[in-house]
Amino acid sequence: MNIRENFSNIQNNIRKLCEKKGRNPEQVQLIAVTKYVTDKRVEEAINAGITNFAENRTDNYSKRKNIFPNYTWHLIGSLQTRKVKDVINEVDYFHALDRESLAKEINKRATKEISCFVQVNVSGEESKHGLKLDEVENFIKSLENYSKIKVVGLMTMAPFIEDEIVLRNCFRELKILRDRIKNLNLSYAPCEYLSMGMSNDYKIALDEGATHIRIGTALVGNELKRD
Repeated sequence: MNIRENFSNIQNNIRKLCEKKGRNPEQVQLIAVTKYVTDKRVEEAINAGITNFAENRTDNYSKRKNIFPNYTWHLIGSLQTRKVKDVINEVDYFHALDRESLAKEINKRATKEISCFVQVNVSGEESKHGLKLDEVENFIKSLENYSKIKVVGLMTMAPFIEDEIVLRNCFRELKILRDRIKNLNLSYAPCEYLSMGMSNDYKIALDEGATHIRIGTALVGNELKRD
């Protein structure tokens, strides 16, 4: 697998889809999800020009951030409250804020403002984490006094299916919700961004307004098998 070629192809897709919608492709952030690849593959991605990376487990996140400190790292997996203290001050972006107990612990342990995406379970799948659509606004309003938390956007994971209508509706609903939260003009929750779209559905997500796409297999591959 040639990461440089993959990166170029995905960048071209981003450019074409953004031009179609009258968007600036430079406002789309491509994040390489490295949870299933070796450090050597991360190095290859860096050499190809990739600067944003993501891990979903706290131990791997800390290890990778320590090895490759000069890049932007996104924590995209569910975070247990008891592990907040171990990782939160190393986090550049956290994509899975989904409950007030977690927000409280982050606010307690953080020594800097943490840029967070609120995770929304748009599809309603029991296997997925995240707030229900109708819970998000009140949840974000409840964060007003958590000075270390800045809600920069919303995140979702669409169902792993090929039904484009279902996928498109999932992303569209998140964008509608994002727009509503953004229009509240909350200083601690500008909610500008949409973290949605992975290897199998990022083109649809981009078409529906994604600003951050999280790409693993289609970009860096899948060398390792984990539970």
